[in-house]
Amino acid sequence: MAVGSVQITGTGQLLELSRRLRAAGGPRLRQNMQRRIRRAAEPLHNDMRQTIRNLPIRAEPRKAGNRGGPSPTSRPLRATIANAVRLSVRTSANPGARVWIDRSALPSDLKFMPEGMNKANGRIRHPVFGNRRRWANQWTTPLWWETTVRSHTPRMTAEVARVLDDVRRQIT
Repeated sequence: MAVGSVQITGTGQLLELSRRLRAAGGPRLRQNMQRRIRRAAEPLHNDMRQTIRNLPIRAEPRKAGNRGGPSPTSRPLRATIANAVRLSVRTSANPGARVWIDRSALPSDLKFMPEGMNKANGRIRHPVFGNRRRWANQWTTPLWWETTVRSHTPRMTAEVARVLDDVRRQIT
């Protein structure tokens, strides 16, 4: 599973229900279904943001010598990535809930950082303060995206099934 997108869909059931909603012409019913699906996905969205904010990042110890100093940016890495996590819900074409990382909300030098932080070995390799002749390694919890999604999947699947049953009962 790639970092950046999680979709909760029961494709066949949601598509059929979406067609029936359109045929029934019930905008209030569609809004209700959309609100309940969003509510089912919000705990994952919030937990994903919290996981990123609390993700431990450890570095190699400093080498000997007179190096160091303040960071050239005042931008906090984890908070920047956490703020780019989005939730979207659709009830028309390709219905379902989607939790994803909006790369357009990330600075250009961090566009691929979420994927780098989620690697199986948890290693983040980057130039030291932009100096491409000197590189540093840092480590984080590997596969944090998949772990967070896996912990929420059973609850969300049950909740979406409950929403589908309720809406199906209202249509028929």
